[in-house]
Amino acid sequence: MDNYILAYYQDIKDGTQIAGKWILMIYERIVHGIEEGEYLYDAKKANKAIKWIEKHCFHVEGVLAPGKLKLELWQKALIACIFGICDKDGNRQFREVLLVIARKNGKSLLAAAIANYVFRVEGGFGCRVYNVATKLEQADIVYESIWAMVQLDPEQRKLREDIQAAREATHQRVEEADELIKKRRSDLYVASTNSTVKKIAFSAKKSDGFNPSLCICDEIASWQGDGGLKQYEVMKSGMGARPEGLMLSCTTSGYQNDSIYDELVKRATRFLLGESKETKLLPFLYMIDDIEKWNDINELRKSNPNLGVSVPVDYLLEEIAIAEGSLSKKVEFITKYCCLKQNSSTAWLPTQTVAKCMSEDLKLEDFSHNYAVGGIDLSQTTDLTAACVVIEKDGRLNVFSKFWLPSERIDEAAERDGVPYRIYIERGLLEPSGDNFVDYRDCYNWFVELVEKYEILPLVVGYDRYSAQYLVQDMTAYGFRMDSVYQGDNLWGTLQIMEGLMRDGKVCIGDNDLMKAHLLNSAIKMSVERGRGRLVKVSPTAHIDGTAAFADAMVCREKWYSEIGIQLKNER
Repeated sequence: MDNYILAYYQDIKDGTQIAGKWILMIYERIVHGIEEGEYLYDAKKANKAIKWIEKHCFHVEGVLAPGKLKLELWQKALIACIFGICDKDGNRQFREVLLVIARKNGKSLLAAAIANYVFRVEGGFGCRVYNVATKLEQADIVYESIWAMVQLDPEQRKLREDIQAAREATHQRVEEADELIKKRRSDLYVASTNSTVKKIAFSAKKSDGFNPSLCICDEIASWQGDGGLKQYEVMKSGMGARPEGLMLSCTTSGYQNDSIYDELVKRATRFLLGESKETKLLPFLYMIDDIEKWNDINELRKSNPNLGVSVPVDYLLEEIAIAEGSLSKKVEFITKYCCLKQNSSTAWLPTQTVAKCMSEDLKLEDFSHNYAVGGIDLSQTTDLTAACVVIEKDGRLNVFSKFWLPSERIDEAAERDGVPYRIYIERGLLEPSGDNFVDYRDCYNWFVELVEKYEILPLVVGYDRYSAQYLVQDMTAYGFRMDSVYQGDNLWGTLQIMEGLMRDGKVCIGDNDLMKAHLLNSAIKMSVERGRGRLVKVSPTAHIDGTAAFADAMVCREKWYSEIGIQLKNER
């Protein structure tokens, strides 16, 4: 029996199919998961869905209409993942599917085909399919495609013809077959299974009453802020009673910030990088890997898997030519055809990369009589504050990080963040500071202790411009060279250097699990227009103070290296 998941994966690996890093990651995870028994694969279920779709679903517009839908290998593999991978009870393993793909690659047609299959076959009695979008006109695209497929289906057409023939022969009212799908005012309906398909435009006023078997979330990149997040959660929670319930989000990239699209992409990239324990999310991120190659037709195959099928090569070349002559058109092209959202956020470091930075406990006394650079991230006075020094030794950058929390807020912060701060205090990684506010003298005292107790001399200390000025003044008065660091996209070059050093195993943070967590909590928010990224949290409640302090130190290292580089090598 055909295994389209394995076939597609093998084609990616041998170069027959060109795919980006995120697509390779998801198929590596799935194939290895099946091989190792993490996932159960039911080829019969997968192939049943694929065969039914190719028999009963049709192109509904364009030159291929009204021909039958012939699925490409990437589409067969995606459908096989959705319907063929099961949990130990035989139910669907993945209940949230995210498909990010360039425009004109047939995402709405594919969504309609999957909806048609769930509506008429897999969903069973009482199936409820919803097509959700910001406006009814958008939701109508998939909805009308399903209805058009129904009308083109020979089985449905024969039912209608038989009814019409009976009416003409008897000149009387003839009862319609229960299997006949009807288009009513508000839905598509089939009496034999009491199943419906509805289109809705999301609204905060309609926040419950849904029980979806399948929810198609169309163009989620345009779902705005809290409204979009709430509607998604309403539909997701509504399918809780259905063991086979499915959320299918199909979209190109877009321009909305802090939206459900951002949230899903962050979750997806964390999952793919091994930083998440999620088990129900299945992301297919068809994006280019290198923004510098945004106009390279081979790179664009990564975001356009249907290139040469539904996306003519000549069409894309013409769009490239237009974009090369206009900055605004370039931004639009990169967003819609490369699937790199302007100001989008993705998890920064893979777990394996951060793991390379871990070692046995680093001891400051082992680095006495050495030069260093320092960094401070003061955050808010009522929250976590971080500082670090970076000491080069034998070609490796050793990072000593220290954290402070207000003593009266430690238990509250531990409950809120889900972090065992008391344990970190016992290990000496974190210190209580002040009562309800961090006392920045503790940060000052730590740097003084480095000099006076351990004879470690920070030649430059970077700090974010929002730091308390009296701390900067006190440290300057002691003799530290202080350098203000703006934590925007000007850090992009330094962040790339940091990532390269960590990937090469040239950064060591010892056994500092709190610093490890901050590195894993870090995301990069890209500006497509500027082609640069800035450091952000992977989620609103995450902490990245340790990463920010490390970045401040590394900015100073890069900025002043020509002057102090020889000293920083600490070669005797």
